[in-house]
Amino acid sequence: MFRKIVLALAACSVLAGCDAVASSTAIEERQQEQLAQHAAVTVGMPAIINFTEKRQLKAIFELRDSANLVTYTYTLDMNGKRHKVCPTTSSGFGIPYATQFTNPMRVPGYSETSDKGNVTLPQADPNALFSPASADGTWILCLNPTTKALSPTYVEPHVMVYLFEMPSVGE
Repeated sequence: MFRKIVLALAACSVLAGCDAVASSTAIEERQQEQLAQHAAVTVGMPAIINFTEKRQLKAIFELRDSANLVTYTYTLDMNGKRHKVCPTTSSGFGIPYATQFTNPMRVPGYSETSDKGNVTLPQADPNALFSPASADGTWILCLNPTTKALSPTYVEPHVMVYLFEMPSVGE
């Protein structure tokens, strides 16, 4: 950005003979970039050596991949009280409603051998799904108390899913 401003100002003064005084915005951008560079050199990057959070997220992804994971799913009311979503248990963790099974974005006519410029596309999560940035609705697989089959249940309010049963309203 700074280079573009300098080139534009140089072109302006050489070609048009105009006043090469930088705008206040250009001066602020240049100063901000200098401060950011100084901060990066002075502070540096965090000294992450254990990658604990990455290990924890890996463990969560692997737990979510358990085929017969029994969970208990609740919603919270305005008073912070839990209400069961499923009459008995649920299976796995909720899946955000907007999760895509296939990549929801593509570039028309794009192939890896064509030279159409650089394109950035969303990458699937390790579970091969394309999770949304956010979604209010959630799919929950509830164990039907009558048939004992898993039944998909759509829940719109905020959801809490546990690996153990919690007390809820009405218990």
